Amino acid sequence: MTMVKEGINNKIKTVAVNIRKIREYRNYTQEYLAMKLSISQNAYSKIELGYTKITLERLYQIAQILEVDLIELIKAEDSEVVQLLHAAAPVAAM
Repeated sequence: MTMVKEGINNKIKTVAVNIRKIREYRNYTQEYLAMKLSISQNAYSKIELGYTKITLERLYQIAQILEVDLIELIKAEDSEVVQLLHAAAPVAAM
């Protein structure tokens, strides 16, 4: 595997971990996100595991549901995600 491809795969995994961490921080279930995205829980699980290549549109939808900036979701390292959420304004109760 080339260094570029390896770097891309690592970034995809990091984004997938970020999605999971934010979902858990928000106390959302995989079923909830799957329902909001109109996909099965199994399909959603594959997104979080990094098994599915997701489109920019899908990534944008996930960011909206998780109430996080898309750019921050992509660029944050997984260790920074929770700190990012603590720094953000509190989310109104649903």
